Amino acid sequence: MKLNKFCVALTLVAAVLCASSEVGLCGEGQIIRMKPGGVHNCKGNQNSAQIEGLARFAVAEHNKNENALLEFARVVKAKEQVVAGTMYHLTLEAVDAGKKKIYDAKVWVKPWMNFKQLQEFKEARGGSASTAFGLGVNRGN
Repeated sequence: MKLNKFCVALTLVAAVLCASSEVGLCGEGQIIRMKPGGVHNCKGNQNSAQIEGLARFAVAEHNKNENALLEFARVVKAKEQVVAGTMYHLTLEAVDAGKKKIYDAKVWVKPWMNFKQLQEFKEARGGSASTAFGLGVNRGN
């Protein structure tokens, strides 16, 4: 009887510990502990195959939903946030009518449910790739 109570208590403690932290997937071959709701930068791994795949998915979904013709170019920055699954905050570069522009996208992923959904897709402030990176392009001339 004491052993059963001990096993139940141990199981409950393990469940609480697992619920209070999540494992992030931004690091290639790395396990990153994150708190639920916290946003974590994916330093040095924004162009991993997983992140690039999510960015390509975001552009394709945007094109489908808005009848647009954006072409994915590259991932500029990637962050992830633990929610009921993971919310990926992506800053990406895409080509729109021959011009490179910067966009912000949010993709919600729940891998255990085979679920992936574009939550938000918008042009970033500063919009074009040249102004976003401060390359000295003066549009007024």
